[in-house]
Amino acid sequence: MKNHPSVSETNEGQPWFEWIVLAMVVVAVIVAFFGYTMAATAVLAVTAIVTGVLRLVLRERSPWKVRSVAFDSFIGIALGVGLLVTYFSISLIM
Repeated sequence: MKNHPSVSETNEGQPWFEWIVLAMVVVAVIVAFFGYTMAATAVLAVTAIVTGVLRLVLRERSPWKVRSVAFDSFIGIALGVGLLVTYFSISLIM
């Protein structure tokens, strides 16, 4: 028998939380489609920051797990802040 890596869903995030994140992305797409880019950016940014903070605070009990706690937290928070900074810096240029 070969040694297979563990690919169990029990070690990953919770599907109900992942569906909530997907719903927030769909909301952002719909809002952007209607021309409210600032609101769509805010929805995505807040969703990313919340997932990062949840992972940081709840650690292994977090419903949002992709990689390590440090990676997930950094990517979520940095993505959220980066989206906001990028949006506002572009709006300052225009």
